[in-house]
Amino acid sequence: MEYYIGLDIGGTFVKGVCVTAAGEVLAEDKCPTGSEQGGGAMCDNIAALCRSLLSRVPEGRLAGIGADCPGMITGGVVKFAGNLGLKDFPLADELEKRLGMRAELANDAHAAALGEAVFGAGRNYKNSILVTLGTGVGGGIVIDGKLFEGGFAVGTEIGHMVIERHGEMCTCGRRGCFERYASATALTRRTKYAMEEDAGSAMWSKYTSDTCTGKTAFEFMDTDRTAREVVDWYIKYLACGLVNLANIFRPEVIMLGGGVAAQGERLTEPLQAVMDKEIFGGNGFAAVKIVPASLGNSAGAMGAAALCMKSGR
Repeated sequence: MEYYIGLDIGGTFVKGVCVTAAGEVLAEDKCPTGSEQGGGAMCDNIAALCRSLLSRVPEGRLAGIGADCPGMITGGVVKFAGNLGLKDFPLADELEKRLGMRAELANDAHAAALGEAVFGAGRNYKNSILVTLGTGVGGGIVIDGKLFEGGFAVGTEIGHMVIERHGEMCTCGRRGCFERYASATALTRRTKYAMEEDAGSAMWSKYTSDTCTGKTAFEFMDTDRTAREVVDWYIKYLACGLVNLANIFRPEVIMLGGGVAAQGERLTEPLQAVMDKEIFGGNGFAAVKIVPASLGNSAGAMGAAALCMKSGR
């Protein structure tokens, strides 16, 4: 049996999985990242995690190791990852030294897109895009079954295309970025504003403007006009960005991840209606489906494992 290790390196923990080429999870575990002690200590922790995973799988051959982490990643080097305190760190080489096998490395959002494409909601399509709706808006693009990362592997910053010229200031320094309108943070911010403008909103019966979340407006959208207006506002901007992506890349499917995607058809149905109406040339040919992602928090680790599989890269 051949198997692969996938490592999803976060600011606090590293999640590791050992999987077959078919995506069967043979073992999974996590360890503290430890990057505050330096890149070397972090790699020591990761190597120990890999050995632990390997000790729990049937006899076979380790065919590859893949890892992902946040930040700018190119050529196996972490050029910059603020959450990990790393700069110009040769992560792939350091893992290879400790484990005796070449390690593939990618940005965490890119790896999650590959995980969904190979093992998740995009597994039946050659061309797919993952859009994650969380604190910001991220994701990745798979074209003809292969991860597309752009020049120096630092492209596809989905959240930072402008959809509202001269709009709200983004943390990147530009105005009107997609993530300022379509992230879970943006949805929560808009809900808070709407509640403060409408003291009679039914949303006050369960939440305050400080406890509302990205779920609040969806929860009350069928009974409260203000909540409905918030959802409509959110759908308008999210759909705008998704149609832009569809017109540029024409994927077969766009998958939505992150907490907001848990709304399921309440989110995807109105988005699909806008997509079908506004996509260039209409939906009669080369239609683009909008679906929830399916791997949840495992997408990154599964995608990291897929980095070293022939079907993934």
